[in-house]
This record gives sequence, structure tokens and C-alpha cells, in this order.
Amino acid sequence: MNVIDVNQLTKVYQSRMMKGGIVALDNVSLSVAHGEIFGLLGPNGAGKTTLFKVVLGLTRISAGEAYVHGLSPNNPQSRAHIGYLPENHRFPFYLTGLGLIELSGRMHGMSQSQIDERADHLLELVGMDRWASSPLRKYSKGMIQRIGIAQALIADPDLILLDEPTDGVDPVGKVEIREVLKKLRDQGKTIFLNSHLLSEVESVADRVAILQRGKLAALSSVEELTSRKLQYEIHASFGNQLIDVPEAIGRKLTISSKKLIIELAEQDRLNDLIDLIRMKRISIQSIQPMKVSLEQSFIELVTAKEETEAEQ
Repeated sequence: MNVIDVNQLTKVYQSRMMKGGIVALDNVSLSVAHGEIFGLLGPNGAGKTTLFKVVLGLTRISAGEAYVHGLSPNNPQSRAHIGYLPENHRFPFYLTGLGLIELSGRMHGMSQSQIDERADHLLELVGMDRWASSPLRKYSKGMIQRIGIAQALIADPDLILLDEPTDGVDPVGKVEIREVLKKLRDQGKTIFLNSHLLSEVESVADRVAILQRGKLAALSSVEELTSRKLQYEIHASFGNQLIDVPEAIGRKLTISSKKLIIELAEQDRLNDLIDLIRMKRISIQSIQPMKVSLEQSFIELVTAKEETEAEQ
């Protein structure tokens, strides 16, 4: 069973200013599997926060279906094993870091002994054990984010929803948070992550969904989105030798004494290219598929979607 299932989901906010209302989500279908880190991406106004609200039962859907742990978000039991860090949180600044964790534990119905058992571990996990007794008003933005993740984990949830978890965190803190997320995944936790920092998502997510104006523009693994299909980088001792690549195999993009970048005509032409290089008695050190950043892939997808809609 998937942890989250969304099928042909549509959400329309009624508006006096716009006839027919504002379409925040338009026929979106996706699923989040148990034990994966799933990234939700999209420009501002794409519908990411609305989808989070649907999963948490904070807004009702207009059409379609949504299930969390096999239950409708309208069922309070669907949230029994969810931890949540909102983007624009407003934690009481008079509380200490430990006090916030204890408050969250009590809101989950945990006993004080259960809270105490979890609190020390969580403070150490997010690197906030030294500041546990300091009030939140003395925390930096990055420290607030870390303690926010800790409070989201207090009830040992199976599903963790994080809205911009590294916002305002310094570079070292971002690395530490990434390691925390990976550890949680290794423990079998499922993480649903919303972030505008695509480099952060690329480094931790297994799969991502890209929303564009409420519609699903892409649903894929990070590996698939960042791989340049049919483009390869070949490291070899080319020296001054000329490599004439027939059009049937592909076309050279760049070549130097140590590297060739080529775009194949078809995937199965890679072996033909290797044979061609070896016939010239050239030693091949490595062959690697070309990669692009998730950010570049994201921009290309969103731009292509906008151009298609403009043509229509």
C-alpha cells in the first residue's frame, strides 16, 4: 500500500473576482511509496501548498480522490502517524527548544515519560542538544528550522511532511538536515518534501513531482530527470587522432585529446561507437551518461509547458 495516493484530484477555490473560481489543482494523480523521499516542486502558485493541505485534511477537495495510509484525509485517523513542519510556522518564542518538543508531544497525547525518552534523541539528531534550554527568541532562522523538524518527529511518525525545511539554514546546517532525512528514510520513514531549493531536493529525493499551474508536468525519479538521454561523455586517450563518427551512430558535440561528448542516434548505437574507438586502438577509461542539474531540467519542463499552453 502506498502511503499517499492522489487520483484525478481537483481543487477549486471559489472567488468573486474570477468566474468559475481559482483552480489550484487540476486533475492531479500521484502516489508516494513507503520508505521514499518524495519531492514536490513547482513555481509559486503551482498548487504545492494546496496539495499539502489536502493530504493533511486542512482543505476539502472539489473532485477526485485522496488517501493517506489508505484513509480519506477527512478521517482524523489518517493523521495519527504524520509529522508536519509548515513553511510559515509561528512557534511561541517564549518556549525553549525542549519546551516546544514537549508541547508537541503532549498535543500528540504522549505521556511525559514517552516525551522524555524521545526528546534527547531528537535534539541530538538535529544538532540542537546544546541549545535545548535556550528560548526560541534567541534562535537563528536555521536553528528554528532544526527544532521544527525535531517537534515534527516527536511521535515517531511513519509519514513526515516538510514544507521548505532548509529555508534560512546555513550551508553546514543544510548538509546536516540532508543527513537527517537520509537516516529517517533508512529507518523506513516516508518523507514528503516541498522545497524551492532544487539542489537540496536533488541530493536527497528518490522521486519528484513537478506542478505547473495546478497540473502535473512531470512525475519521475531524479535520475531520469537529470540524465541526458543519448548523450555520453567518453574519457579516452584520443591524442591527435581524428574520430569520424557516422551519422548512423550519432554526432560529436565536443572532442579533445582526452574527452569526447557525443549524442547517439539511438541508444543501441553505443556499442557501435565503442567498437569504432577500439578499432583505432584507443584506450577507453570511462563512459558516462551526461547529466544536468535538477534545476535545469525543471526550468526546461516548466518553460516547455508554458510555450505549449501559449500556442494553444
